[in-house]
Amino acid sequence: MTQMTGGEAMARAALANGIDTVFGIPGAQIYPLFDAFKRLGAQLVSPRHEQAAAYMAYGAAKSTGKAAAFSVVPGPGILNTATALLTAMGGCAPVIGLTGQVPSEFLGKGRGHLHELPDQPATLRTFIKDALRIDHPTDASAIVNNAFQTALSGRPGPVTVEMCWDTMAERTDVAIDDSLAVVKPALDTDAIKSAARAIAAAKRPMIMCGAGAQHAADEVVALAELLNAPVTAFRSGRGIVPEDHALGVQSVAARELFDAVDLLIGIGSRLEMPTMRWRDMNRYEQKPAGGPTIIRIDIDPSEMDRLRPDIAVVADSAEACQALLRELAPLASPNPDRLDEIRAAKARAEAAVEKIQPQVDYLRTIRDVLPRDGFFVPELSQMGFASYFAWPVLAPRTYVTEGFQGTLGFGFPTALGVKVANPDQAVVSVTGDGGFLFGLQELATAAAHRIGLVTLVFNNSAYVNVRRDQQRLFDGRLAGSDLQNPDFVRLAESFGVQAHRTHSPQALRPLLEQALGQSAPTLIEVVLSNEAEASPWEFIMMPEAPSKR
Repeated sequence: MTQMTGGEAMARAALANGIDTVFGIPGAQIYPLFDAFKRLGAQLVSPRHEQAAAYMAYGAAKSTGKAAAFSVVPGPGILNTATALLTAMGGCAPVIGLTGQVPSEFLGKGRGHLHELPDQPATLRTFIKDALRIDHPTDASAIVNNAFQTALSGRPGPVTVEMCWDTMAERTDVAIDDSLAVVKPALDTDAIKSAARAIAAAKRPMIMCGAGAQHAADEVVALAELLNAPVTAFRSGRGIVPEDHALGVQSVAARELFDAVDLLIGIGSRLEMPTMRWRDMNRYEQKPAGGPTIIRIDIDPSEMDRLRPDIAVVADSAEACQALLRELAPLASPNPDRLDEIRAAKARAEAAVEKIQPQVDYLRTIRDVLPRDGFFVPELSQMGFASYFAWPVLAPRTYVTEGFQGTLGFGFPTALGVKVANPDQAVVSVTGDGGFLFGLQELATAAAHRIGLVTLVFNNSAYVNVRRDQQRLFDGRLAGSDLQNPDFVRLAESFGVQAHRTHSPQALRPLLEQALGQSAPTLIEVVLSNEAEASPWEFIMMPEAPSKR
């Protein structure tokens, strides 16, 4: 037992759970917490907007697979992080939010105390995994441990912990206990055996991965190689099998193969591509009619009701794949023709997407310069959408996306968090002018903390998706889709960030090479017209294989 404030108890409990960096903005209710982190040697990264604090934690968590923490004041502060928390929930990221609360005597009184939000935990629980409160400093360790256990167990996701203003400042004797173990479901051996029999009988199996398989790369590769099965993903599951591996395929090549697939193995994936994007995005099918036999491996049992497979395996993906490998070893007889089929599908896909210009040429340039283990963080933009199918992902966790939330503006602050968490690896943020302006103030954060992120701003002076749809569907009436932008180079320089401007993939290459060789932040503006970029959407919504159109 050691005497300390409630804020210090909260901080020590977070540090005991592996936190060494906190993204956040101090305020009255959380002064003791920030002071404790400072005294105890945690790295404090202070953004210029609370939303960015949570996005940075999201980037750190997604790129490492470990829990990451942010801290902001309650009420408007924690609500400012809601978009990032929602993104973390959709992206299965273990993000921990540490926040304050009104003085304990004011809880539930509606008196209008500073930053009061009626039933803050209940509000947050509607869209995150859990929201907890510490009522006494002596409870801090157990409740913070519980928060980390919840965030990391099952399907990972965000959890917040709050403490009242007076409790945060109260001093008392506190013990910091060991953190709690991550909880995993028991492996159902009967389900594994059923899945193994079905897989062994299949002639053309395919594997689709999601975020829930990112920690199981070795096991997924071994399973794919045992079966000669192509492995694909839409966003969060990419890179588990490198897409330059004979069995690693991007989504367009997967669509070329899919009509002949007789068994689909979903590993930690919602199977969004074959059940929504390759069918009908406006039609919900709990059990898809037709198509291949579906086996789902997922740690979240509720997933098996949202999309009912033929065989459900509720398990950690690495453990389930290991068990399948043991069962399949004497049973598997892979189709020897598959490698040729996959190679041909990849070639057809590469030829088909070549017309999505200039995005493909820019992405090819970036890929040529970025190391295999470098991180690529897209944005909701024409370049980002094209990256879904035209950016080769070559290592796990290196493609950090917004997930199904489609969160405009997430990219730049998320990429800052990726770089902070991975200081020795190259990180490139590829954003559009629209999304970048959601968080441009974080140029100040990049400069202040010397975060060596390279940010590419593709400036087409429009929300091009919206503009294209208004032209196509509403007789060309443009409403809020054209943008008036600042001079991005002068803007970045005013923050103390080195900046350049370019107009072509060829000119981008030396600028990117130079920027990645530095340890300071760099912004490169790429100027385009608002009608220069080909629509990527025919390769994102694919009811038919491109070669069959």
